[in-house]
Amino acid sequence: MKAKAVLFLLLAAVATSAAWLLLRDGDTDAPTARILRDGVLLEEIDLDQVDEPRSLVLEDESGSNTVTVEKGRICILEADCPDQICVNQGWISDSTVPIVCLPHKLMIEIVGDGGDLDGGAG
Repeated sequence: MKAKAVLFLLLAAVATSAAWLLLRDGDTDAPTARILRDGVLLEEIDLDQVDEPRSLVLEDESGSNTVTVEKGRICILEADCPDQICVNQGWISDSTVPIVCLPHKLMIEIVGDGGDLDGGAG
């Protein structure tokens, strides 16, 4: 009898958790671009609040990157690094892949877009 009660409680907990996940509000945080240099946060930009395109020039002793922001997306438009991988990556608009400039220790990531689940999570 005790095993049936434990099984019932376990099934009830699983059903409650599943219902909460399926029926919760679809509210997600607004997508926010986080610009970091060597792990230090330089700026956060709410991509939903960008009304007009703008550019930021980020310079330090390692070099310069020009970041362009538009509503819902961000990219590195220009950089004086030798490989230009960060420039060639183009625009990002979700948390799938960050933009990274290794020579300048610069990373741009997007958080809060609701895309935090990996492909295996469905």
